[in-house]
Amino acid sequence: MSELATVARAAELNAQKEAHVQELRRESGRPVIGYLCCFAPPEMIRVAGAIPYRITGRPGEPTSEADAYMEPYGCSYVRNIFAQALKGRLDFLDGLVISHSCDMVQRLYGIWTYYRPLPYSRLFNVPHQVTPQAERFFMRELLFFKESLEQFTGQEITKERLAEEIALSNRIRARIRELYRLRLEHPPLIRGSEMLELLLAGGWLPPEEFLKLLEDALEEIGKKRAAQGPQRPRVLVWGSLLDDVAFYRMIEEAGADVVADDNCIGFRVFEKDIPLSEDLVEALKDHYFINFQCPRTDRGPGRARFDYIIQRAQEYNVDGVIGYIISFCDPHKFDYPDLRDYLRESGFPMLLIDDNYSFAPAGAIQTRLQAFVELLKSGRALSS
Repeated sequence: MSELATVARAAELNAQKEAHVQELRRESGRPVIGYLCCFAPPEMIRVAGAIPYRITGRPGEPTSEADAYMEPYGCSYVRNIFAQALKGRLDFLDGLVISHSCDMVQRLYGIWTYYRPLPYSRLFNVPHQVTPQAERFFMRELLFFKESLEQFTGQEITKERLAEEIALSNRIRARIRELYRLRLEHPPLIRGSEMLELLLAGGWLPPEEFLKLLEDALEEIGKKRAAQGPQRPRVLVWGSLLDDVAFYRMIEEAGADVVADDNCIGFRVFEKDIPLSEDLVEALKDHYFINFQCPRTDRGPGRARFDYIIQRAQEYNVDGVIGYIISFCDPHKFDYPDLRDYLRESGFPMLLIDDNYSFAPAGAIQTRLQAFVELLKSGRALSS
């Protein structure tokens, strides 16, 4: 349990998020549209009069329900998500938006909408290369997405309302960056597990409530005294989607502090504001397609594409990098060898945890984390 009352409140809300969203649906009369990845902007979903709900998994739960629909060697995260749908836990969804973040996720869309059809469903196609042609394609997908939402909800996505929503979203991003900067301190004023708990709440809370939660956290941390004691190794976590605080807590229990990250629910999404330009659809394209640093998008040959990770590691004064990859996550696995070597050459040792989205066997993972943390401690002692 976190010492921060705000984070404890976020954890309580997250534990009952399905019930909270269903209550919000009943009270507002607005449909709930689930999504797996933010390539299809949740801002558009809100402006269309629907409630965006980021679907997350339940690590370690059996997924035998999915065996009749999906191959067992497929992505364990995707299987986990679909098993939840088959168990009826996502029956409150009125719609489903799945972006082509990877082939297995695209396959999930076809299986889900065939066997568990919803009133609204949309596959949001995303190019795999950043080129002028790809940018035009993404713009077209945004416009098609806008039209489909308007047809489903009967509410027009106006430029004025979209501008208001983007401005509110940018205020949230600014507060998140403030919280991240508190992790520059030695020791960090907010732990990695606490930060992720707050971000997970942002995947389903109404934006006004999420903004208030972040502001309350900033106010509470502002009154907090810096912890005393020996400095712990500082690490950056890179890799696949982490939508559960368990892994961060394992790192913290091993004796290190997670002070920075580069994964799907983290700084990747919040590093920059959505530009409030004249063409707001183009602004969404720039943010979610060009600025969003996802390994599934090819940004050309060479290791310079990892420079931003090196810069973040240097800025947050990390001692090492811990990678977390869900088994069969090809986009991250293809990047790992080059990134590992580039980090090593830049003075940052790296540990990779390859997991089946279960954090089991926990003892084996914990042992590897503890050994890596001890390595970082010895390296720090030698350099001091």
